[in-house]
Amino acid sequence: MHKLIMLRGNSGSGKTTVAKALQELFGRNTMVLSQDMIRRDVLKARDGIDPPALPLIRQMLEYGSEHCEVVIMEGIFIADWYRELFEAATKLYGSDIYAYYFDIPFEETVRRHQTRAKSNEFGADEMREWWKEKDYLDLIKETTITEDMSKDQIVNEIYSRVCNG
Repeated sequence: MHKLIMLRGNSGSGKTTVAKALQELFGRNTMVLSQDMIRRDVLKARDGIDPPALPLIRQMLEYGSEHCEVVIMEGIFIADWYRELFEAATKLYGSDIYAYYFDIPFEETVRRHQTRAKSNEFGADEMREWWKEKDYLDLIKETTITEDMSKDQIVNEIYSRVCNG
């Protein structure tokens, strides 16, 4: 049975860190689809309405549904811009979607960003431009992750929930 873990939220909220930790826990045959990596590194594309990365991410999601036990999709994934992707995910994975929205305050995301290696690539001003407050999905039920939860708590909760179905 293939399962999809979706981690969404603003820049600097901890999605990538959690995705990498989950991939380590699940081990072999676990695919991570990182919106930033696909959009910025593979395609050198900007995000926005009708995002150029959407078709590639959708194809990778399809590949994962056919060949991987667990797929972890992480990124900002603004609800309106990526609706087509969420619809495709629902068709591919049905009820085996474990969706999480990182609802972390702006100031905390900036603080977390300053501890990352890529902190010199952009700063608080750019993060403010990209900020989307409480961008919850209406198509897929998401569990909210808050700033008071540690990385280990988040990872353990998600891992346990996915393993216990």
